Amino acid sequence: MISGSIVALVSPMLADGSLDWESLHRLVDMHLDQGTHGIVAVGTTGESATLTVREHCEVIRKVVDQVAGKIPVIAGTGANSTREAIELTREAKEAGADACLLVTPYYNKPTQEGLFLHHKLIAESVAIPQILYNVPGRTACDMLPATVERLSRISNIIGIKEATGNLDRAKEIIDACDNDFLVYSGDDATAVELMLMGGKGDISVTANVAPAMVARMASLAIAGDAGPAREINQQLMPLHDALFLEANPIPVKWALQQMGKIGAGIRLPLTPLSASYHEAVRSAMQQHHLV
Repeated sequence: MISGSIVALVSPMLADGSLDWESLHRLVDMHLDQGTHGIVAVGTTGESATLTVREHCEVIRKVVDQVAGKIPVIAGTGANSTREAIELTREAKEAGADACLLVTPYYNKPTQEGLFLHHKLIAESVAIPQILYNVPGRTACDMLPATVERLSRISNIIGIKEATGNLDRAKEIIDACDNDFLVYSGDDATAVELMLMGGKGDISVTANVAPAMVARMASLAIAGDAGPAREINQQLMPLHDALFLEANPIPVKWALQQMGKIGAGIRLPLTPLSASYHEAVRSAMQQHHLV
């Protein structure tokens, strides 16, 4: 079972926007050293929307090769084209990923039946564990709990990253699906509560900058140790808030740059963090001695 703190890893870039492989290698080492329980390569935080297919697959392959089975690697392979999602998922399986994360098709606004058939076909086409990813604030597409429950009956659809921040909805999914269907938080601010109610992990942006703390918090929450888990989460809350002052991954890439972990590269249409937010992000980081 893939559980715990699963970092939604950034894709480091040089100033010209090309991928920075040396920084990627250092980031993966950091997560292995500091106890992160799993890595999502080329998800939203990894700028999947602007990487080419070749780059997308190369990042997945490099992360899988470096991790070498020490922790699970989940490959972001979703697309708004079902055929493209199948292609990316096949590539991830060939690269050796442990599972794939498939965002709901964005922009084209499918029906619930369309969502069901989209994910069903991908699952039937590629024999790899697959995790649904619902983030309607970015996709203009909301996978409802009833659709999740239908998809959960497909053997290799093993879970969902529920990124609405709506704990009532998360509880509805947990209650509707079998116990072996894994519900992950995709919202750092509410992740501790989702795990305390039966969720199995946090696919986390904050873990990019505070991996050890997020890993400890996740372990405690999954074990049901509510007091200590909530205490750590309260300490992390300024970071949770600061890292979403602009669209993810703008703030977290700036934070990692300030920590000396990566360069300043980010791809249009995303831009570097606005100067008006520098102090707020820096202040949150200073509380944890990150800068």
